[in-house]
Amino acid sequence: MSTPTTTVASLHRFPVKSMLGEDLDSCVIGDRGVVGDRAYALLDTEDGTVASGKNPRKWAALLQMRARFVAEPHSGEVPPPVEITFADGSVLRSDDPGVDEALSAAVGRPVRLVCEHPGDARFEEVWPDIDGLAPPEVIASTASGTEPTGETVSTMPLGMLAPGTFYDLALLHVLSTATLQRLAELNPEADFDVRRYRPNLVLDGGAPGFVEDGWVGQTVAIGERARIGVTMLTMRCVMTTLAQHDLPADPATLRTIAKHHRKEIPGLGVWACAGVYAGVEQGGVVRVGDEVVL
Repeated sequence: MSTPTTTVASLHRFPVKSMLGEDLDSCVIGDRGVVGDRAYALLDTEDGTVASGKNPRKWAALLQMRARFVAEPHSGEVPPPVEITFADGSVLRSDDPGVDEALSAAVGRPVRLVCEHPGDARFEEVWPDIDGLAPPEVIASTASGTEPTGETVSTMPLGMLAPGTFYDLALLHVLSTATLQRLAELNPEADFDVRRYRPNLVLDGGAPGFVEDGWVGQTVAIGERARIGVTMLTMRCVMTTLAQHDLPADPATLRTIAKHHRKEIPGLGVWACAGVYAGVEQGGVVRVGDEVVL
């Protein structure tokens, strides 16, 4: 019996961190991931943190905004302007006068839209009260405050595996349709829409179940040239539970992962995981439908 072919099911780019992004037919993977991905971010001018939906009390409004490039970005160049569609349907470009004021009004905090990394960039993450989500010692050691709900807030450096970027951790996030299907089987009442997980590449085909678990440490070849190295499983967070666009809030999505797929990450403890992080070994153009080989 022949092995099922794995292919690229969809490609996604998020020009502004934590805003909704673009679904692509093709993309360029460069030495900093998908070219243009997380090219911009909002910097809180009051406390110096980078805005992230992982602190929903402060930044949930970002998940109701969408960003797209007005021209295709190119690796190694200053990113082109982005067009931002606000929750009320109004549209501004990143180079329009008053865009920072409009963004500040929309999120309720003083912010500045930036594409240059501030050097010591940090973001905040809220830990919802979900058993098995993350190692208690990690939460305790990074704690910087408490929400009115009693949930712990951590402050963490950005781009720990991708210094100088606006990524939370790594350059690429890869997720399989098999994982989403398995989660839906485990809890048919929860909503495992792929948009909740913000992957760059969604892969289809291959074995059923949590197939990405077996990819860690391997090189994945995509299309004719691109090669990515899978570094670790993706630890899931509160963002997967939040309302965005036409998706309602659904805490059951994260509870299901924490109940059924807790995995040991070497040196970091046991986490609720779905998908994998990866680095770039060789860049190239990737298209929907491209064959994927491990």
